[in-house]
Amino acid sequence: MTQTIKISRKLERVNPYPYLDNFRDFLDYYCSLYNEDIAFIIKEKRETKTSSAQYRYISFNMFREEIHAFSAYLTDTGYQDQPIAIIGKNSYEWFTAYMSVLINGNIAVPLDKDSPAVETISYLERSGAKTLIYDPGKESLIKEVKEYFGDKISFISMAEMPQFIEKGFGLINTGYVKHIEKEIDPRALAVILFTSGTTSASKAVMLCQDNILTVSYDCVTTEDIRRGDVNMAFLPYHHTFGSGGQVVMLNAGVTTTFCDGLKYVQRNLVEYGVSLFVCVPILMEAIYKKIIAGVKKQGKERQFAAALAVSRGLYKIGIDVRRKVFKDILDQLGGKLRFAISGASALDPEVWRNLNDFGIDLVQGYGLTEAAPVICAESTKHKRSGSCGFSMASVDTALYNMNSEGVGELIARGPNVMMGYMDNEEATNEAIRDGWLHTGDLARIDKNGFIYILGRKKNVIVLKNGKNVYPEELETLITNLPYVEEVMVFGQAREEGSGSTGSRNVSKASSNDLVVTAKIVYNKDMMKERYTAETFEDIEKVIKSAVDKINDDLPSYKCIRRLILTDQPMEKTTTGKIKRYKNKD
Repeated sequence: MTQTIKISRKLERVNPYPYLDNFRDFLDYYCSLYNEDIAFIIKEKRETKTSSAQYRYISFNMFREEIHAFSAYLTDTGYQDQPIAIIGKNSYEWFTAYMSVLINGNIAVPLDKDSPAVETISYLERSGAKTLIYDPGKESLIKEVKEYFGDKISFISMAEMPQFIEKGFGLINTGYVKHIEKEIDPRALAVILFTSGTTSASKAVMLCQDNILTVSYDCVTTEDIRRGDVNMAFLPYHHTFGSGGQVVMLNAGVTTTFCDGLKYVQRNLVEYGVSLFVCVPILMEAIYKKIIAGVKKQGKERQFAAALAVSRGLYKIGIDVRRKVFKDILDQLGGKLRFAISGASALDPEVWRNLNDFGIDLVQGYGLTEAAPVICAESTKHKRSGSCGFSMASVDTALYNMNSEGVGELIARGPNVMMGYMDNEEATNEAIRDGWLHTGDLARIDKNGFIYILGRKKNVIVLKNGKNVYPEELETLITNLPYVEEVMVFGQAREEGSGSTGSRNVSKASSNDLVVTAKIVYNKDMMKERYTAETFEDIEKVIKSAVDKINDDLPSYKCIRRLILTDQPMEKTTTGKIKRYKNKD
């Protein structure tokens, strides 16, 4: 029998901010409020052996003026008549272009910079974009796109933006206002985002300005994001978690910096004195593992464990010495990192707990592109290991079709829910029913109202005996193994493979149609250095032994019975999610 249980608990609003439902008013109000505060720090020249790094500082007021100038140029030259696509790495120019499109009331189409030409062409055709603003670093991709479209699409290089902004200033100085004459409908189509497609082909999500600004308002009024914080824009802007997060930074008066690349994250945290970081679990886990590896290399495991115990004990009775006790560790991250938000997938509970123990308030959130993107989140006052907190203040959530174990599909409704999928009424009607967005994720709610995501409904392994196995739960356990870099658990037909974790589990597998299988990407260097395992047989032996120990603490039906081992990375989305359907193939 289908049942729906509503979850009434929401994050309370604790910070006073006015809500503005369109980007033109939003930009003018908040940039005037923060005025000469620094909105962006741009590195114009990297440090060398003979010279220091050089930076450019953009105030909120200057940011607003340059957005208006570029929007004026786009409008005067006719570019604003059709949707405008944007592609490239995170940069000041990228976000300036994005905001310039939105304050005019036009439609922005952020594209994945890592998409091959065939996908980029498809996205441009599907969205109806007639202009593409691109990063000059994507010239080879743009060449292929130009060859396909010819003169049907206009192209603007971000390298040319400064001169176009100057032209826009010239227009505005003569009284030009056409770029702000159009009345903005907050509920009209504003952004087309292509989903990352971890389980199926991408869909074109349609969001309005009210969708995005509702999420920003919920975040700044419920989370500990402070004016003057320094943020590093790591998440890709073409993803709603990245671009939406940047809107939050503007909303709260936060300074934004840019990362030099994945291998420079820790160095950049130190360089800019980052105090606020929005990221994905794979990055936080990598940072944590590096810290712990350093502790072990110095032979300080006992001191570390003792410090954790003392710090936790004092914190429980209201004495917070975390940042003093773990000052050396925090200094490795710049010394100022105080608040971090992790989303896109579940964070390893050990990483979550220990980073909080170091004095970094780390909270998890959950959402979908279809919800612009945040549905629920923890806050500094409401945290629980493994949870993604309470519903956001503007959002109602519920469990749909809940089973006897208290597990059901998480559904949500609110002003953040998408307008629908472009040109796909069938998929829209499947996703949004009776006003509720069906997330496709299974969840449970504890007695205090905390939401726990168990995994994708499509990923659940249903065994012949009727038992359900949630892959994400097992993946979290396997990720704790120090040499595991990536893992994907799925149900594999018994005849599809012959590898297993040993005879103990092979005998159990015969009673089920599906075998619980783990595909593991291991760190080859660590295997050699720490476990003296160089041959595949030796590596397999180490991993099988560790997985058998995990199985010892699991119910029989959840045991991992087959392993697929490799040192080659799995195919992932740009936010670090494993593309399950492709990696299964």
